[in-house]
Amino acid sequence: GTGPFVLKSYSIGERMILSKNPNYWGDPAYLDEVHMLLAGGSAMAMYENDEIDITGIGLADLERVTDPEEELSKDVVEVPPSFSTSYIGFNVEEAPFDDVHFRRALNFAVDKQLVANAVFSDLVRPATGVIPPGFVGFNPDLEGLAFDEEKAREELAKSKYADPETRPRIVITLPGTGGSPSLTTEVVADMWRRTLEVDVEIQQVEWATFLQDLHRNRLQAFSLAWQADYPDPHTFVDVLFRTGSSINNTNYSNPEVDALLEQANIEADPVRRIKLYQEAEEMIVEDAAWLPLWWGVEGKVLVKQRVGGMTFPPLSVPIYQYVYIDG
Repeated sequence: GTGPFVLKSYSIGERMILSKNPNYWGDPAYLDEVHMLLAGGSAMAMYENDEIDITGIGLADLERVTDPEEELSKDVVEVPPSFSTSYIGFNVEEAPFDDVHFRRALNFAVDKQLVANAVFSDLVRPATGVIPPGFVGFNPDLEGLAFDEEKAREELAKSKYADPETRPRIVITLPGTGGSPSLTTEVVADMWRRTLEVDVEIQQVEWATFLQDLHRNRLQAFSLAWQADYPDPHTFVDVLFRTGSSINNTNYSNPEVDALLEQANIEADPVRRIKLYQEAEEMIVEDAAWLPLWWGVEGKVLVKQRVGGMTFPPLSVPIYQYVYIDG
């Protein structure tokens, strides 16, 4: 690699270790190695047991950790919104998600604003599309499939899976072990049940198993988030939805969308290029391959006091070059 670190080892779903690149052309990294734990478990417990140096703060721990009387509050660091979108993905080649009306019904049935207010205390921002706010190509005018119970029932009635007696079993898979399923997924499932009489099962699997099944398109539906790798709408709209893309985990395919993406790849005019991506995004949202849930907002993480130089860019590539351990 050409960066300050090189990959030393990677165990799927378990651990990734980066080591200092002795041939880096710029300032050498301060750290010899960076260890990233990818396995399940309670990150907060690991942090409090001094097993890890940095972790996010879940909603359940937020009030306790940010209490000025709490010792951990000294470790709290504010981070900017990430360029990320959380979503539930539907495998459009698997019943009942092979029916666009069924997928649209599920989108219309979720009151994301209510969940953001009542459940998450406005710590999340409801997503209406694929590209997050502040990112290149974000479309503030895209309303998406906003909450509308009447439209949800109309779409379900148009679906070939309207009859619950003949509807296939539905399983949403989440990464994780040993804990309760995601609160978001449970609330969404409850809304589907109450509005549409659509019942779903929620299962958790180990991260390594989840990734393996995801990349082999074995999952019927799944809950995940995607964070931008580079500052261009291609990192959202193209790689996740173009027919044949290796990370098109929903098996979504629309020739009109593919044509727009091909045009965008060769378009020299930056304004026109953005418009092409926005047109493609609007089609994708209307086809409901995803249920977009949340966009990143300002957040908080815990960083041990001995760690210095840590920054949190909105892109998914963290910067460890100038991170150091004090003492």
